[in-house]
Amino acid sequence: MSQSTANHTVIRQAAQWLALWHSGSMTDADMLRLADWRAAKPEHEHAWRQAELLAQKLTHIPPQLGMPVLDRAISRRDFIKPLALLLVTMPTGMLAYRYAPWREWAADYRTATGERRELVLADGSRVMLNTASAINVVFTDQQRELRLLAGEILIQTAPDPHPVHRPFIVQTAEGRLRALGTHFNVRQQDAWTQLAVLEGAVEATPAAAKQHASVITAGRQSSLTEHEVHAATNLDEKRTAWADGILYVDKMRLDEFVAELGRYRPGVLRCEADVAHLEVSGVFQLNDTDRILAALQNTLPVQLHWRTRYWVTVAYRA
Repeated sequence: MSQSTANHTVIRQAAQWLALWHSGSMTDADMLRLADWRAAKPEHEHAWRQAELLAQKLTHIPPQLGMPVLDRAISRRDFIKPLALLLVTMPTGMLAYRYAPWREWAADYRTATGERRELVLADGSRVMLNTASAINVVFTDQQRELRLLAGEILIQTAPDPHPVHRPFIVQTAEGRLRALGTHFNVRQQDAWTQLAVLEGAVEATPAAAKQHASVITAGRQSSLTEHEVHAATNLDEKRTAWADGILYVDKMRLDEFVAELGRYRPGVLRCEADVAHLEVSGVFQLNDTDRILAALQNTLPVQLHWRTRYWVTVAYRA
C-alpha cells in the first residue's frame, strides 16, 4: 500500500469514527475500540483531532459539503459522506495547499484557533504564530527557511551565527520572501500572500515569475500572487496588533469584520447579507470573542442568533 493510500485510509477511518461519535449510538465497547484505534499509531490521533477541527470549521469549506453536515439533523451515513469527501478528495491548487491535512498535522509548529505562540529559532530569530497557523522550519548550511503552511506569522530575524551567511527565507504557496535584515509580517490568504514590512526590507519573488521580484521596504506593505508582486502601499501600523491580542478596525464593513473575527473563534460565525454593509470601528481584545459579539448588538442595529455555542449568525435587529 502506498503512503498516499495509507493516509487516505486513516482519514476515512477518522471520519467514520467521528460520525459514530456524533450519532448518539456509540456504545461503551465502541468507546474502547476508538481509544485503541487512536492509541495504535500517531497518525490515527492526528487524523482524529483534525476531523474534529474540520467538523467545527465547516464555514470555511464549500457550502455543498458543509451545509448537509451542520444544517439539519443527520444520520451517521449523512455525516460520513461530506466529511470524508472533504478530508480525502480536496481539489488541486490553492485549496489543496491550504487544507491538505497531513501538511498541517505534521508541521513543526502550529497553533489552534484563537491561540498565539512565540518561538525562538536556533539562530535567535523570533517568530510569532497567529491563530490557526502552521510552519515548518528548515535550516541547512545554505539557508534558513520557514515554510508557511497556513495562517500568519510575525518575524524578527537575528544575525546568522553560522560561519557562512545563510539567507532567511519564508516560502508560501505563492512564492519566496527573502529577509534583508528585517521585522516583517506574512499572512497566507486563499490565493495570495500578504506582506507587511516593519523594519529593514524583504525581497518578494513570485513562484511562477521569478524575474519579477520586488523589494518591499520598511513602512510598506504588498501582496504576492504566483505571477506578480503588487505595488506597495503605506503600511497600516495596526496590522500586526494581533501579536498583542488586539484587533483594530476603522470603518470596516461588518461582513469583513465578522470574517476576520471568525479566524479567532472556533465554529461558524456568519453575517447576513442585509447587514453586511454596516461599518465597525473600535479596538477589540481577541481573547474574548463573545464579548466582541455582544458589543456589536450594543452599537449596531443587529442581533445574534445562537444556533449552538459554535454557530452564530449576525442578523438585522427588527
